[in-house]
Amino acid sequence: MTVHIDRSQFVASDTDRLDTSKVSTRQRHELGAIRIDRVARHLVVFMPMPKDLGRMIEAARTDLPDLAPLATVQRVMSRNPDSVWAVAQRHKFDAAAPQGEGFVACLMLNADGLAALKAGTFDAADPPVAMLAGQHERPAGIYVWAVYARRRLAGGVGLVFDRLSSPNYQGVDFYARAATPEGAALLTTLGFAAPSPSLGDLYHFARGSKPDAAPSYDSHRPGRTGTSVAVARSMEDLSRVIALRSAVYMAEQACPYEEEFDGNDLSATHLIGYVGDEPAGCLRIRFFADFAKIERLAVRAEYRNTRMAFALVRAGIELARVKGYRRLYGHAQKRLVGFWSRFGFRVFEGARELVFSDFDYVEMLLEAEPHPEAIGIGADPYVIIRPEGRWHRAGALDRSRTRAVTRPSVDSRVAF
Repeated sequence: MTVHIDRSQFVASDTDRLDTSKVSTRQRHELGAIRIDRVARHLVVFMPMPKDLGRMIEAARTDLPDLAPLATVQRVMSRNPDSVWAVAQRHKFDAAAPQGEGFVACLMLNADGLAALKAGTFDAADPPVAMLAGQHERPAGIYVWAVYARRRLAGGVGLVFDRLSSPNYQGVDFYARAATPEGAALLTTLGFAAPSPSLGDLYHFARGSKPDAAPSYDSHRPGRTGTSVAVARSMEDLSRVIALRSAVYMAEQACPYEEEFDGNDLSATHLIGYVGDEPAGCLRIRFFADFAKIERLAVRAEYRNTRMAFALVRAGIELARVKGYRRLYGHAQKRLVGFWSRFGFRVFEGARELVFSDFDYVEMLLEAEPHPEAIGIGADPYVIIRPEGRWHRAGALDRSRTRAVTRPSVDSRVAF
């Protein structure tokens, strides 16, 4: 198992710290996907007694000599006992005399505390009680204050997060900081989103069940009801796109095959719209030097009374903006100029009219605002190599970076 030593602000200083210098971060599952039933076979979490808490903190000082005073931790726990959980191996656990082998500490922030945290003014080394939610108050956010869980105890993090899913905490997001590359790797492996301009240096784990918790272009999950959108990433997905466009353009509009499947499908990004789990529509985006072209919008006839077309176009615009594009271009059928105008597209000065596949079209352009989290050179390189449209979630290569280097470079040649 992994060894987690997270002292993100459980220290007597003003600097956030996530020290994993003695840590293996080979965690393979995001927090939301950890099999709690399996972990619970081997570990138990419980609220520590004051004497046991002091013993654990002193034991942790061997690795973390600058831990905050016990009095500070006790003051936080007096406000909310749920702030600190002990972790122990089940086969060693004695319910009559419980002793923790590690611990997970969180700060339950009220609205003022969360606002201060996001603004960078929250003193997590000496948390103000006025900014902490009480035990029976629903917090506005949960700050992962400290994790000390060696070797087999690492799964206790998932157990604690599961405990913090009671009605009082359900859907409340987690926040954390990392001051080292190893700490950042640990957080992204657990599923925390990397810092964004709106959150400064905070990592964010969204637990809300709101439909907009994920970007509009990655909102589909199997079994979900309603309308959602996903990026095509597999040959099966591409088959769905082909079936959708064949039904709409070839069957309904009698478009010749060679005109509909024009040789551009393997050089484009495709979005698939779903109603429930049923593929209902699709959209194609092609990228050029300074603009992205939105095209091939198709919605099955039985789903045209839904908002599928709107969902696909909005998702396509957002995806292009995240990739750094501000000019979005398209060829709109003249009868649909009003539809595209709803999203900000306009027939620009000098726009040309054209005809293909027996329909009349006109050029349209959308001048979009820059996306606050647009990906460009200087962004986290691990974000850049994530799957298309999944830049907000840690991928396989994020997890692989936690493994030791076994194939070090032996000369100046570098493989890209």
